[in-house]
Amino acid sequence: MPRTRPSLAVNRLLREEAEVLRLELLAGKAGLLRREVSEVKIQKPGHAMTGFVDLVKLGRLQVLGRAEISYLRTLDDRARAALAGKIAALAIPCLVVTNGLEPPAELRSACERHELPLMRTPHSTRAFIERAERFLEDRMSATTALHGVLVDVLGVGVLILGRSGIGKSECALDLVLRGHRLVADDIVEISRKGDALLGKSSDIIRHHMEVRGLGIINVKDLFGVSAVRDQKRIELAVVLEFWKEDREYDRLGVDQSHYEMLDIRVPQITLPVSPGRNLTTIIEVAA
Repeated sequence: MPRTRPSLAVNRLLREEAEVLRLELLAGKAGLLRREVSEVKIQKPGHAMTGFVDLVKLGRLQVLGRAEISYLRTLDDRARAALAGKIAALAIPCLVVTNGLEPPAELRSACERHELPLMRTPHSTRAFIERAERFLEDRMSATTALHGVLVDVLGVGVLILGRSGIGKSECALDLVLRGHRLVADDIVEISRKGDALLGKSSDIIRHHMEVRGLGIINVKDLFGVSAVRDQKRIELAVVLEFWKEDREYDRLGVDQSHYEMLDIRVPQITLPVSPGRNLTTIIEVAA
């Protein structure tokens, strides 16, 4: 499935899901839906306060703290209006004033004129940046989805892949019966957080599994809350394939393969499926 482009409309910063940011809109309402944050890192546009705007990262949320607001107030009305207009004309997502400070009227007017959202938060600059970067990282992580099963085996997130009908869900069910935990069946939603890949199930089918010949079962109801978990870091990919007589499979364990998702590689093993092979035990040993 396609990879999702990481970006976030500015209006998301004002919704209930972002209550930790405690933002209020002061000006530029018309730009809330049109402007987007495309980078997780926050920037304080210190150089821009002197009129040098070349170093402003256009995809980043811009924060004005005590130093920036105090500097603006030292300027005369004409210089302050000119600087505010230059900053507001940038193609940046939004401006956020911290510490509950009142921005100069010239800045409000410039943001309203250029449809640049201007917001305010009672948080200190440092506290807001920490909260905002965590929020953005959670909402803007690169994501994808794969057809497979994700199971927590001995504390290791094992992603089981293979063609439809090869027995991925049945293998995962056997692992659950052995005391391991189901994370997702059928569709695994994967997001990148730093150098880690986190997998989870969609909300609609969470804790459920499709077993051919039996139908849809609720793993949580059948085996208890200890048999499931909502999210798990992916650390191993197991690819199931029907045994091929003409293929040479690794017998010594010296060949290390990798499976790549969202530009991150995880160890991969390929298990040939044939009658009499106990795949569940092999996966446990691999984990």
